[in-house]
Amino acid sequence: MTGPKTNERPGVRAQLRGARFSAYKAREVLDLVRGLPIGEARAILEFTERSCSEPILKLLNSAVANAGNNNDIPPDELFISACYADEGPTMRRFRPRARGRGTRIRKRTCQVTIIVGRMSADDLDRMRTKASSRGRVPADAVSSRTRRVQRSRQKSGERIAAAEAAEAAEAEALENSDTEGIDETVDDALVVGESSDSTDTDSTDTDSTDAEATDTTDETDAHAANTTTEEDAVIDDATDENAKDA
Repeated sequence: MTGPKTNERPGVRAQLRGARFSAYKAREVLDLVRGLPIGEARAILEFTERSCSEPILKLLNSAVANAGNNNDIPPDELFISACYADEGPTMRRFRPRARGRGTRIRKRTCQVTIIVGRMSADDLDRMRTKASSRGRVPADAVSSRTRRVQRSRQKSGERIAAAEAAEAAEAEALENSDTEGIDETVDDALVVGESSDSTDTDSTDTDSTDAEATDTTDETDAHAANTTTEEDAVIDDATDENAKDA
């Protein structure tokens, strides 16, 4: 017994027509997300290294938006009930080769369809229990990634602030060391200046002592000269008196 046809499957759908990649490549990506909740499917498509994963992710977001706008179904209760890719028109081109030949080039296209449906009550309880056991509330992959990015930016900002504070402290320490060096240099200059002033004072005192000694010598010589002059005068007076007596 076969299941319902693809156009008769229940759920909200979105379709991408004329996608410029082959149906084989699209099926490899669709097999990764079939039957998964929307959050997990978005996370897988976001980090899948295939060029067709980006348009398929946009198609999934379109299907979720259709379910929210048309049927009022929250994204946390949706899952991918069906997804498939059909062959589209093939564009034929030719590439010139050797000896006048031409090789056919097939540019294939496909039509991708994604159908999302509401999870059953048992599946919702199971998913919520699993999420609560992990210590987190079930949320959309996009909002979860936004929170991770915000935490990463906050941590990077804290690291930058800590580095700037360390640089400022180091610069302040260097400034303090330079100021202490300048103060020590000024103190040494003051000490040298005081020693030179004392040396000048000592030399001044020595000069004054020499001047006093010179003045004393001059006074002694002058006194001796005056004494000799007086003795000569007395002798002359005595000689004159003797001459008169004779």
